[in-house]
Amino acid sequence: QVQLVESGGGLVQTGGSLRLSCEVSGLSLDTYTIGWFRQAPGKEREGVSCISHSDNMTYYTESMKGRLYISADTTKNTAYLQMSSLKPEDTAVYYCATGVPICSWYRMSVPNGWPYWGQGTQVTVSA
Repeated sequence: QVQLVESGGGLVQTGGSLRLSCEVSGLSLDTYTIGWFRQAPGKEREGVSCISHSDNMTYYTESMKGRLYISADTTKNTAYLQMSSLKPEDTAVYYCATGVPICSWYRMSVPNGWPYWGQGTQVTVSA
């Protein structure tokens, strides 16, 4: 069975930084992509970033490009999302997901295609 455990969310001021962590068990990040999504109240889930360690492919959403860095430590089977210069519009529940073999724009545009999800961690950015 595949499980994902997230941590690192919290409350920050505009311009602040956070690093989210996602520990994965039951599936190797050497083979599968890890993705980060976010969902604000009343809005659909939005793809944020993904990484495929096998081919070093990464994706960043245009709305946050330049303010994100995604990485994966395959020895710990843990993924990280470093966020900086945060804005109030970044406020959302952030989820990590896995189970697809490739990181691509298409995969990030179809959240329902990812079979395994964490419970989410709240990120709140105050004005």
